[in-house]
Amino acid sequence: MTIKFNCPKCNALIAFDSKHAGKRARCQSCGQILIIPSKDDEKPKKIKTEFDTGEPIPGFYRAVFIESWKIFTTQNNTTPLVFVALVVCVKFFFGYLNFTLTIPGRSIDVELPMPLGTIWTIAAWGALFWYYMQIIYSTAFNTEELPQVYLGGFRKFMWNILKSVYTFIIILLVVELPYIIAAVITRKTGLNWPPLLNILKLGCLFFFPIAILTAAIGKDLTMLRPDYLLIPIFRALKPYLVVAALLITAGLLEMQTKQFNPSSKETLLTTTGNLFFNLALQVIAIIAMRAIGLFYRHYTCHLPW
Repeated sequence: MTIKFNCPKCNALIAFDSKHAGKRARCQSCGQILIIPSKDDEKPKKIKTEFDTGEPIPGFYRAVFIESWKIFTTQNNTTPLVFVALVVCVKFFFGYLNFTLTIPGRSIDVELPMPLGTIWTIAAWGALFWYYMQIIYSTAFNTEELPQVYLGGFRKFMWNILKSVYTFIIILLVVELPYIIAAVITRKTGLNWPPLLNILKLGCLFFFPIAILTAAIGKDLTMLRPDYLLIPIFRALKPYLVVAALLITAGLLEMQTKQFNPSSKETLLTTTGNLFFNLALQVIAIIAMRAIGLFYRHYTCHLPW
């Protein structure tokens, strides 16, 4: 169910899913911080914050590197952390279930691919990315605890997974657009510059955190504009470097993870170690997502939207 109401400052029409009722939000037209009402046409409460000063809020580095650790020891965060752990376990234990089903025929057997493991993996990543976006949003608006997990039923949850996968693909395409264009040009012209293309591909990922932030807060993929992505980085380069470093670290470590595969005949100790590494990696990933939300909270005055 969608709640529709007008901004108390500029009267712009705003719409949010009913599950966000009572949470803080920001009007995309005028920047007013408000509390999302519980029903249509109800006047939302204005919130006056430190953002109104037009200056960055101090304490970003402490919030990222010290305060973030508290979320792993707070009892209210048990359910969200268990949810993340369960999704990681699904990705770990079911990702290998790709096989080919052979159907006997009169003249030739038909081989039918059954990529169940790929489907499980994509679904798990969709669930994780959906929750990562929730972390960014809640952290941006002064929530010190992890957001609670509201699945909204099987259909709603599956829709959130599909939407998250789609959002991830669009964000990746937007930030990697210069690399895609360069790759097409080099292929058409016959030029071969693999090192430069690889550098460009990795360099484009530098803009991934601000793109995720824009999509998570703005909830509108049309906001993935060059000025919206570049201006905050130039205005707050040092804290953004911290955010980017955390996310890149999480990504590089993720590339080193191994999934369960019974055919490899791994020992129980090795399998347990690989699972623990997958789970421990989520600590860095969650802190990275909080860092993205904290970048918005502390440096929202530098955002042009």
